[in-house]
Amino acid sequence: MKKIIRENKGFIAFLLMLGVFRTAIADWNPIPSASMHPNLLEGDVVFVNRLAYDLKVPLTDIALSHLGEPQRGDVVTFFSPKDRTRLIKRVAALPGDRVEIRGEHLIINGKTSDYSVLGNTVEHIDQVGDLQALRLQENNASATYSIQVLPQVQARRDFGPVTVPAGSYLMLGDNRDNSADSRYIGFVPRSLLIGRAERILVSADILGNWAPRTERIGMSLRP
Repeated sequence: MKKIIRENKGFIAFLLMLGVFRTAIADWNPIPSASMHPNLLEGDVVFVNRLAYDLKVPLTDIALSHLGEPQRGDVVTFFSPKDRTRLIKRVAALPGDRVEIRGEHLIINGKTSDYSVLGNTVEHIDQVGDLQALRLQENNASATYSIQVLPQVQARRDFGPVTVPAGSYLMLGDNRDNSADSRYIGFVPRSLLIGRAERILVSADILGNWAPRTERIGMSLRP
């Protein structure tokens, strides 16, 4: 064992440095599902800034210092409070916000978000087939971004009202009717935040012919 370590110490040191880098400074996150359509697609790999909110001890969730505050509209990676699965969603509401959803309309502190129609598309869902999808622009208090709804799907279109606890956040998927978000897993404590997803690093059509989607490389995810 000692011989193996001695002969591969350079590679082992590299792996340790990579582990420190990925758990304390910057990371990347592949997108495996449709929950963030239309903004993130299966096969996108996003750059995650781990220093956007907290400086943490490498390889732990222990925060040494707060470096910034999550904002409504941020796309964030985090560990699910339900089962520690790594997820990516959008911050919809902040600590102290009173939130409800009525018929797809997001209401923050009594103010209903503004919506405008962007267009229609087709969404394929396994074991269901092709469904009509409506794409909207949502203006949520201080942030504007695109979302998608699926009128033909049974979904939780009414939620709350609830008040976001101190130190926690309410996360929603942009694909509102096809996302296991805070409506199902609960509020997300700050300690479970990994970082802010800032842009797409690479992208390939993993559901089709694996062709690179060069037009998506470098796309910003900031609202």
